[in-house]
Amino acid sequence: MRCVYDIVVIGGGPCGIATVVEAKANGFKNVLLLEKGDNHSQTIRKFYKDNKRVDKSYKGQDSTIHGIVGFDDGTKESTLDYFDELLDNNEIDTAFNSEVESVKKEDSGIFHITTSTAGYGAKNVVISIGKMGRPNKPSYKIPPSLNSVVNFNLDSCSSNEKIIVVGGGNSAAEYAVDLSERNDVTLNYRKDKFTRLNDINEAAVMALFNANKLNLKLGVDIEGLENESGKVKVIFTDGTSEIFDRIIYAIGGSTPVDFLQKCGVKLDADKDPIVDDDYESSVKGLYIGGDIVLKHGGSIVLALNHAHKVIQSIKDKGNI
Repeated sequence: MRCVYDIVVIGGGPCGIATVVEAKANGFKNVLLLEKGDNHSQTIRKFYKDNKRVDKSYKGQDSTIHGIVGFDDGTKESTLDYFDELLDNNEIDTAFNSEVESVKKEDSGIFHITTSTAGYGAKNVVISIGKMGRPNKPSYKIPPSLNSVVNFNLDSCSSNEKIIVVGGGNSAAEYAVDLSERNDVTLNYRKDKFTRLNDINEAAVMALFNANKLNLKLGVDIEGLENESGKVKVIFTDGTSEIFDRIIYAIGGSTPVDFLQKCGVKLDADKDPIVDDDYESSVKGLYIGGDIVLKHGGSIVLALNHAHKVIQSIKDKGNI
C-alpha cells in the first residue's frame, strides 16, 4: 500500500463522482476514485445512445437534491461534460483502468483494496459500481458462435440489418427507435403491453409502429437461440421462430453478488446488499450507494443524494 486514504470510492459513475466531490468539500483531504474503465460514467457512455435525454426528474421520484452537487435536465453529452468539470475543478485523485479485485478489512480497521495493478489502504470505502456494468443475460444459453451478433448495447450495430431488441424498459425503446432509422427492427417484450416506458418513449415507439417503421412482438418471450448460417434464429415461446442478423438485449443489470460477498457484505434473500439508512453495509466503514442498493430503477438525483448521505455519515461518526 502506497498510502492510507480517508476515503476510497470504487466506481466512477454519478454516485462515485458525487461522493468524492462531497468528501473534498467536507474536509477530507485524501480521497481516491477507482474506476475499472478508461474514463468515468461507463454506464452512460456505453448504454445511453447519443443525444439521449437525461432527465432530473425520473418516473415521479423525488428530484430534490440534498448535497452540493447539482444536476439539471440535459443530454448524454452535456451530462458527461458536467461530470468532467466536477472531477477537474475539484482536483480529484483518480485511477482509471483499475478494476478492484478485493476489499478486505484488516484487524487494524484499515481496508486493504487490491486492484489489478496496485494496492491501496483506506479508512472508509464506498462502493458505487452500479448494476449496468453487469448487464442481465437471459436464462437460456447463448451459443458462443453467435457472440459477434449478440449485443447488450449499440456497439457494432450498423445499417441495413434485421435486428430484434429485447426488453420493455426505456433503454430498449430508445435502442429500437434509434436503430429503426436505418434497420429493420423488431421490439420484443414478454408482457402484452409496455409498463415501464416514459410517455415520450412510448409515444415514439407507437408512432413508428403505426407508420410501419417498427415491428412489435409483445406478450411473447424467447425460449432459445440457434445459429442459422451465422444469423440468429430466435425461437419464441408461442412456437414460432424468426431469423435476425443481430439481437440486442436491454433487460437491465444485476447486482455483482460475487464481488460483494468477497467484501464480506451481507445480502438479503434477493441477493441485494443490506445497508442501513446511511447506506453503511454490514461491514462497518464500507458504504454502498447508487442503483446497486435499489430494488427498482433509480435516477442520477438519487445517486447524488446517496453520496451526500454517505459523506455526512462518515463525517458524523468521525471515521477519519
